[in-house]
Amino acid sequence: MPMKLNGSCHCGSVVYELESHTPVPYQLCSCSICRKVGGYNGSVNLGAQSKTLKISKGEDVIKKYHAIVDGKQMSSERAFCGNCATMLWVFDASWPDLIHPFASSVDSNLPLPDEMVCVKANSKPDWVRLPEGKKSVHQDYGEDSIEGWHKKHGFYVD
Repeated sequence: MPMKLNGSCHCGSVVYELESHTPVPYQLCSCSICRKVGGYNGSVNLGAQSKTLKISKGEDVIKKYHAIVDGKQMSSERAFCGNCATMLWVFDASWPDLIHPFASSVDSNLPLPDEMVCVKANSKPDWVRLPEGKKSVHQDYGEDSIEGWHKKHGFYVD
């Protein structure tokens, strides 16, 4: 059974829940989008089933952002609280079964990764430091999908 994740924004205007087979916050993305919307060194996103998303409070205050890269609007949309700007999740219609909650908005206790996977180092300025501890660093993306990493490391939740 997938892990139920409860999440919210900082000000409490938005409260949501969803289910995840891939709940480990192991991958830090340092692309320019994730650094700008997520903070100093980027964002950690989890994988979840989009059909399980339930917004119990604040659907009317959720705003959406479509990043622009090289003059083109990206297909992915980032949902955030319109009151406090907490990033909530990323959804892309190209993969309609998936949604990627920002680990920073998840209130549930999450399993600890045995290592961090740092992706998009080619987009990171030199002054941005990566987390301490065991990690693998990739100039672009790693070889494993979120699901593949969870299965390889024994963290996939059936």
